[in-house]
Amino acid sequence: MQNKSHLRIRALCEGAILLAIAVVLNYLSAMIFGSLPQGGSITLAMFPLLLYVHRWGLGRGLLVCFAYGLLDMLLGGGYAWGWQSILLDYLVAYTALAVGGFFRGKAWGIFPCVAIGCLGRFAVHYFSGITLYRILEPTGIEGLEGLGVFTNPHVYSIVYNGVYMLPNTVIAVVLAAALYVPMKKFFAGQDILGR
Repeated sequence: MQNKSHLRIRALCEGAILLAIAVVLNYLSAMIFGSLPQGGSITLAMFPLLLYVHRWGLGRGLLVCFAYGLLDMLLGGGYAWGWQSILLDYLVAYTALAVGGFFRGKAWGIFPCVAIGCLGRFAVHYFSGITLYRILEPTGIEGLEGLGVFTNPHVYSIVYNGVYMLPNTVIAVVLAAALYVPMKKFFAGQDILGR
């Protein structure tokens, strides 16, 4: 069993490493996939954040996910319509990934952690879409004209945010599934929980 001081240092180091990996993966993803006209992109960055959340839980996960949202906004140039958009679409949305931390300590828990964390992030983006980016007239999504014209802000927000959040969720689940067998004990946090 490791003492509390050692665990705090280990949590900090793992958080820094996985946060750095997430930032690098976000840059690589931006080069491959690009981004949507009003923000949002398909990225590989969510998996390292969700892995940290699953290993260390909600409390520490909130801090690391918040730090990622801040770094993404500052380093990525961020797309925002004022401070409210910065708050919701970067700081709160990425922090919402940490709700997956309720499945900490369960090897199989990585899958619901990914699903719940991504759903939490999607919910924040959806709320931002119907309040801050609310459409006032029929509109389409630039670059995705094949999706049609929207007159309802709720439907528009679901479609716009779903276009990138659904692939992000699928990517994170696929990565979790591919790494599940070789990293089962690591996913469960057996090395930090003393089991």
